[in-house]
Amino acid sequence: MAGPRTRHAHATETRELILTTAERLFAEHGVAAVSNRQISEAAGQANNFAVGYHFGTKTDLVTAIVRRHAPAIEHRRMDRLRTIQSSQTLRDWLGCLVLPTTEYLASLGSPSWYARFIAQATTDPALRQLVIDETTASASMGGVSEGLKRLMPVLPADVVAERSDMSRHLIVHVCAERERALQEGTTTPRATWEGAAIGLIDALVGLWQAPFTPTQ
Repeated sequence: MAGPRTRHAHATETRELILTTAERLFAEHGVAAVSNRQISEAAGQANNFAVGYHFGTKTDLVTAIVRRHAPAIEHRRMDRLRTIQSSQTLRDWLGCLVLPTTEYLASLGSPSWYARFIAQATTDPALRQLVIDETTASASMGGVSEGLKRLMPVLPADVVAERSDMSRHLIVHVCAERERALQEGTTTPRATWEGAAIGLIDALVGLWQAPFTPTQ
């Protein structure tokens, strides 16, 4: 009979398998299109209620996938934030937005599904705000936001909020498209994730430095 340690190890292994399988299926098909039953079957679980047993609702499962990756990205961003605290260069602060993500995605190898998972989840009306909050409400993201506000004092608060949203969309979807192309073996605009990051930062610098038209 299996002891407590064996049962715990088996449960942990099952949870990790479900998370990996769900991330892939959500990335490929969209969150709404994939049922817990399909995830259980694809993960080789005889019990079709395995996802619910280990994670609860689909929302809980999506949250668990985000939180599985978040510490590695947060660690990279905090390290970079510490090195640029006194920088007055916009590119350094925007790099702090981009590079932790692209470096992490590069570390996953190919195929990976996390960028596409985030893109799918943030376009799902039921999950959009949850995923945005999970990926942006961290200490490091707060630090980057404050740094950008200090560098761009001429921009009104509503324009800063607007360009922050634009930046998030650009990073999420460019990374997702690159991840998809790498898996499919199609041509990418840049040869490496490092190159993709440079292109993203170039675009974001232009976005943040663009003139704005006041509205009434």
